[in-house]
Amino acid sequence: MSKIENGVQSPTDLDIRVWCAACDADEQVTDLVAQARAVQSMYMEFRRRSRGGMKQLMQAPVALYERTERFRIYEHNVVPGLFQTAEYATAMLTFWIGFLETQNDIAAALEARMERQAVIYQGTKTFAVLLEEAALRTWFGGAETLAGQMDRLLAVMTLPNISLGIIPMMGERQAIGSTGFWMFDDSLVALETPTPRPDRQPGEASGSGVRRT
Repeated sequence: MSKIENGVQSPTDLDIRVWCAACDADEQVTDLVAQARAVQSMYMEFRRRSRGGMKQLMQAPVALYERTERFRIYEHNVVPGLFQTAEYATAMLTFWIGFLETQNDIAAALEARMERQAVIYQGTKTFAVLLEEAALRTWFGGAETLAGQMDRLLAVMTLPNISLGIIPMMGERQAIGSTGFWMFDDSLVALETPTPRPDRQPGEASGSGVRRT
């Protein structure tokens, strides 16, 4: 259980059945086994795509963006990709290329990321975005890059189809988000979390996109 709780290994079907029996929750076995298999499948698909470079990862959600009419976005430590400047995106993509140990196709990945932003100018789509103040203070690039990113946010806030709110760092909180998430219409919620990679030692992590309906 310690290895599963700390992300060193994934639970097997038997692990889930034994744990549910111990918790007197046998009725949840089928659903939990299905969820575990779905997560593992999505993780393997993510690893397959990431081996081909960041450009493929940037292009993956384009079809989803195109068919979504209502975007609801929460980010706790980063500016959403749809609102990033080229300089900010370059710094972020450089970090992820190193973290994921994928091929360095930064120029192509940046172009694909910038092209995705075309959806915010389509009048039929709306964006409700909520950022933690920490997202404005986390540095990707230097001071000039961050200042340019703040100007970009001020610009997109003037678009009639975009609502942008900031949660201040100070003050009492009823809840604190541990990761960002995106809601696409009323059909899909997507989040990304660090996930252990089979060829890394315990404690090391590799990024993984996990989607839940």
